[in-house]
Amino acid sequence: MKRGGDLLLVLLSAPFWVPALLVVALLVRLRLGRPVLFLQQRPGRHGRPFRLVKFRTMTDARAIDGQLLADGDRLTRFGRWLRATSLDELPEIWNVLAGEMGVVGPRPLLVEYLPLFDSNQARRMTVRPGITGWAQVNGRNRLSWPERLALDTWYVDHASLWLDLTILARTIPTVLRHDNISHPGEATMTRFQGTHRD
Repeated sequence: MKRGGDLLLVLLSAPFWVPALLVVALLVRLRLGRPVLFLQQRPGRHGRPFRLVKFRTMTDARAIDGQLLADGDRLTRFGRWLRATSLDELPEIWNVLAGEMGVVGPRPLLVEYLPLFDSNQARRMTVRPGITGWAQVNGRNRLSWPERLALDTWYVDHASLWLDLTILARTIPTVLRHDNISHPGEATMTRFQGTHRD
């Protein structure tokens, strides 16, 4: 039922997101060059890896030794705007159509974080990850890792159609206000080191 609702929502909203997708793709190509898309392996439901698709927001600037510069140094003003408006997430609609993600669910984190979750936090992996989620409308990147993961597991325990609709309704003003785009002192979010270390 949830999967059917995701597909219906994506298809009905196509007149809005398809033109936006094309315009943003052109802007990324002009401002940041190629590649336009950023692809990265992320863990999906039950930890199964899939290739997340987003718009590129960073340059490939490197230090003299050839190593990539820190995220904050590679994130351009245009890239910050893309993240602030969440337009960089638009290509994830493909992941929804492919059945790898839902519209609503815990955000897909990095594969390397999987062994760092405790048994309760790991329950977030029992549902499909989403483009938006309960943590995103309750603090987003301002949250500490324990807070964020606790909200994810709360969603798992209380998932319902009504909760998904509530999250979708709250996502719109959150995005429009550009709320909590980054963790204090970070370009985006601090790296997860495991609950016992954070």
